[in-house]
Amino acid sequence: MNLGFVGLGNIGGAIAENLTRDGHALRAFDRDAGRLARAADLGAIACDDVRGVSVASEITFLSLPTPDVVDAVAAEWLEAAPEGAVLVDLSTNAPSRVRALGARIAARGRHFLDSPLSGGAPGAQARMLMFMVGGEAEVFARVRPVFEKVGRAAFHLGPVGSGSVAKLVNSLVAFSTTMASLEGLSLAVRCGLDLRRMVDVIRTGGAGNFYTDRAVEGIERRSDVPQFALELAAKDARLILALEEERGLPGRIAASLAKLLEDACAAGMSQKDWTDLPAFFERECGLQFALRPADEGGAG
Repeated sequence: MNLGFVGLGNIGGAIAENLTRDGHALRAFDRDAGRLARAADLGAIACDDVRGVSVASEITFLSLPTPDVVDAVAAEWLEAAPEGAVLVDLSTNAPSRVRALGARIAARGRHFLDSPLSGGAPGAQARMLMFMVGGEAEVFARVRPVFEKVGRAAFHLGPVGSGSVAKLVNSLVAFSTTMASLEGLSLAVRCGLDLRRMVDVIRTGGAGNFYTDRAVEGIERRSDVPQFALELAAKDARLILALEEERGLPGRIAASLAKLLEDACAAGMSQKDWTDLPAFFERECGLQFALRPADEGGAG
């Protein structure tokens, strides 16, 4: 297929690489010359601007940091996209913004899917992404074969905006369980409990979650290169809180998440990876996490 890609960061760059490996003619653009050159080295056609991508692409994917950037790039895409072309926004965005964008695109005879994803850069590299998609079913059917090649699942959830709602709900649950786990483990350490034994208790006692079941094993590691920077997590938390407020919900947990992530960024961690959050808890709580290797014999 003739595909386009705008935004070649940690996630976008990995998806673009897989698309070229799959044999698609991929036209790509990124303002970062280094990222664009890498994509070209891997087989993509490097373009000078967004118009160069959209003019010859039947489907164009966006992987961009903020709703404002998505709107600006989409406006450029519309100026040259052929009639019937599809724009797929993989970014985490506000449902109200993508609905308005979808209406503008439809009015010009083009199509739009909001398709945020879960799995991050590692998932993009390993083709293990999960896509949450909003838009017309017929348009989703056109793009689904691409989703299935670069990911492990794609859910069509309803009209434009539905994918973004699903992503924010998924992030609310993922963020809150991570933060609650780190706060609970901080309390255990402060009270003198062995961290490994506490993890065993949580896993056995029914409170296990993604963080305590898997991610906690890296609680002492720190990332040199951020895959999901905390400033982006803070942006996502603000989008979650804004959606709850828009829908008349109290947003108590969302507000706490947003404040915690803003505090972490203000403490100089905006460019640190999501997996570096334990370091923020250590700093705030005046403690250090030390997780000894799992006992071969299990609980006891």
